[in-house]
Amino acid sequence: MSTDISGTCKNLKSSDYGKVYWITGLAGAGKTTLAKYLYDHWKKKKTNLVFLDGDILREVFGDSASHTFEERHKLAMKYSKLCSLLSSQGLDVICATISMFDKCREWNRSNLVNYFEIYIKVPLEVLKQRDQKKLYSRFAMGEIQNVMGLDLEFEEPKYSDLIIENDGSQTPQELCKKLLNFLSKKE
Repeated sequence: MSTDISGTCKNLKSSDYGKVYWITGLAGAGKTTLAKYLYDHWKKKKTNLVFLDGDILREVFGDSASHTFEERHKLAMKYSKLCSLLSSQGLDVICATISMFDKCREWNRSNLVNYFEIYIKVPLEVLKQRDQKKLYSRFAMGEIQNVMGLDLEFEEPKYSDLIIENDGSQTPQELCKKLLNFLSKKE
């Protein structure tokens, strides 16, 4: 009997796997806000739901990785493989992560049975204005480097199941309703 990366049997039916909701976008796009909203909304109905946030996962994996393109890619693949493990055990996973790598998303589409990719797209100028974590302003002052979208080129998703434009013209609640409406059609 063969096993996949998660250590489970490969002869599972697709209905045995949980769903993976991969919410991606640059820093400050609103990934965590939308993912938390989705988690809070569904947690009342689903007992098999897990929320993963890229910032927290970085801490879980020891935060030993630098923020270079290569190290970010390695971390993104760890997130993907963790999602695979959890999904193979019947858990639905909401993962909020920058992970702007074509290879990572291609791996997800090939290896995650019930995969939904949501791209939170925000113009760079809007992200610089929001600057919640002070990444963009610290970069501008020369304090930090390796910021995705600035000195690290990112690979914008090409085949997302849903693109949410978060330019500030809609409230987070309105964006979350749009996300829930889309996903309810996929359930």
